[in-house]
Amino acid sequence: MTIDVNDYLNRLPLIAILRGITPDEALPVGHALVEAGFVIIEVPLNSPDPIESIRRLQEAFGATCLIGAGTVMSPAGVAEVAGAGGRLIVMPHSDPVVVRAAKAAGLVCLPGVATPTEGFAALANGADGLKLFPAEQLGTAVVKAWRAVFPKQTHLMPVGGVTPENLGSYVAAGADGFGLGGALYMKGLSAAETGENARAFVAAWQRTGRRV
Repeated sequence: MTIDVNDYLNRLPLIAILRGITPDEALPVGHALVEAGFVIIEVPLNSPDPIESIRRLQEAFGATCLIGAGTVMSPAGVAEVAGAGGRLIVMPHSDPVVVRAAKAAGLVCLPGVATPTEGFAALANGADGLKLFPAEQLGTAVVKAWRAVFPKQTHLMPVGGVTPENLGSYVAAGADGFGLGGALYMKGLSAAETGENARAFVAAWQRTGRRV
């Protein structure tokens, strides 16, 4: 069954990046995120026992949320995520072998890109959107320039250094979604604190008045 990423991005185009989370922390934090309105959650594969965290999150929230992994570096990683029920592959790079493996498995894939050449190649290999990484390096001027040349339906999603305070400037430049890391969740942060951060991001997105 094909997964349409728009089903989730149209509800809230914010991806929660739970780098460093443990399986025992995953469900309380997941509940806090879902209660705040998040519908997309990734557990980077360099977290402690990430596959178990993904399995638990998928069992709890998979009926309504898109759950998967970040920092996926190989086809073997894709297979592990799929085996745990994950349906999302996020990458820091745009290795075509990994993108094609994700799409062959029927998963949503958002590869990391930093140049238009990488971006167009990733789309040609089947990417569902583009993770603009690192956003701090690229900045809003690059987002605006990319928006002018990529197809209108291309999801441009800055990741890295995005906060509730600067999210609006990226949206004004043409971003239509974000991956949220340390400003949303850091290793050891409580579910309550994560929920508070999540609500701040949701409010920031709502203030833009944007719809995908």
